[in-house]
Amino acid sequence: MNSASPHHFDLSKFPRHALLEGPTPIQHLARLSARLGGADIYVKREDLTGLGGGGNKLRKLEFLIGEALERGADTIITVGARQSNHARLTAAAAARVGLQCELVLTRTVPRSDHDYMENGNVLLDALFDARVHDLPGAANALQFAEERANELRAQGRNVYVCPLGGSSPVGCLGYADCAAEIVAQSQAQNVAFDRIVVPNGSGGMHAGLVAGLVALGLDPSRIAAFTVYGNAGHARTVTLEKANQTVRLIDPGLSVSDDDISIDEAQLGPGYGIPTDNMRAAVRLMASTEGLLLDPVYSGKAFAGLVEDVSTGKYSAGQKILFVMSGGLPGLFAYRNEF
Repeated sequence: MNSASPHHFDLSKFPRHALLEGPTPIQHLARLSARLGGADIYVKREDLTGLGGGGNKLRKLEFLIGEALERGADTIITVGARQSNHARLTAAAAARVGLQCELVLTRTVPRSDHDYMENGNVLLDALFDARVHDLPGAANALQFAEERANELRAQGRNVYVCPLGGSSPVGCLGYADCAAEIVAQSQAQNVAFDRIVVPNGSGGMHAGLVAGLVALGLDPSRIAAFTVYGNAGHARTVTLEKANQTVRLIDPGLSVSDDDISIDEAQLGPGYGIPTDNMRAAVRLMASTEGLLLDPVYSGKAFAGLVEDVSTGKYSAGQKILFVMSGGLPGLFAYRNEF
């Protein structure tokens, strides 16, 4: 880490289009902390972003949209599951900046009820005037997106293709920046966090935070993730690769080691987007004690892991834990029958 300037790095060389209103707040969850006993729990409110219903993907999209606009794109295409938060926010960001948007959505989750198929994020995709391509779960969405992009290019369009979750190295810069934001807020509030807990889906948020801490000369192993997409081994491999690609964009002399990546698969359950009893209990607990709404796919499962860790004494009294609440509220409406 020697080639990084302590507690500072510069992202100004990367194209960026502002989509956030400013730093998202860090709040102490006093009632919840008292209810669980032990550690003090804080939350980073990534749901409190105004555009498109809010959520963590907007940080990535600031850099992705910035790059698309710099390249003169008139159309953006991205991929995701039927209820993808990233797809919904890509559509919203595209509407904000005047790009055409196409979403390649796969039926990855084994659900076909009306709420899942037509409510939640899918309803909002339509309101943002995105064109949706509905593919089977086994389809190669990114290949379809590239082929569709080539069709549009043949018609004279300039198309920018965005990967799953916006988790390209450029997209992950948004969470490297967030790491610096957390450090600044921690210093301003005089609170030193012993752990930062996040969900890990496509791995971009986790990878970006790790890359950011490495670039700041700080210990990235304090970040603990719960995978919600694949097993821990796969998630670790993907996250480590993305973290290294991201940190090298910031400083080619830096790297991330396997020991810097902490991922737990205990809350994954039967698989991505499939509800668990622990998730339902965690969503209800957060709502009933703090009035905050977690999504059922990402933060719901990750918060269930945090609750279990606090309840079983993994964290001692007085330790301070920051939970990154990723947003995804529309997903609750898609999973109405689960609650």
